[in-house]
Amino acid sequence: MKIDLERALLGKICDLETLKSKVDFWQSEGDKVVFTNGVFDLLHIGHITYMAKAANLGDKLIIGLNADSSVRRIKGPTRPVNDQSNRAALLAALFFVDGIVVFEEDTPLNIITTLLPDILVKGADYAIENIVGGKEVIANGGEVKTIDLVEGYSSTSIIQRIQNQGT
Repeated sequence: MKIDLERALLGKICDLETLKSKVDFWQSEGDKVVFTNGVFDLLHIGHITYMAKAANLGDKLIIGLNADSSVRRIKGPTRPVNDQSNRAALLAALFFVDGIVVFEEDTPLNIITTLLPDILVKGADYAIENIVGGKEVIANGGEVKTIDLVEGYSSTSIIQRIQNQGT
């Protein structure tokens, strides 16, 4: 089987306006749209498990991906390790991811209020009442859920392990 990789990946990575059209169509067809967001810098089993569980909550999974500038403000000047184009392409390669939008802001509130997903998901390290966009999703008839994280896996801990091996 031959795969047109560029078409497969780029079809999932959209600007907000294009993704809004897709979400509206999916919802009009009765599909449940799930949204989550993050940096997803060094993709690991914790990320994969989290996103697969999120995808299982509905029919279409949308990822809001922090832009490089946003990551630097949140995580510091040495992050991200992988730039936003590479991070987006890796996420797009996952069969259970249906759409990706990169955002420059520190939070995905604008994306969430524009797309109004049926289900908003974050890790269980967040209290539901503190999840950005949660009130807006609930007010629109949607749900906010948390997913348990795989302990011991984070991009930060992987980077620290690599740095410690060098000393």
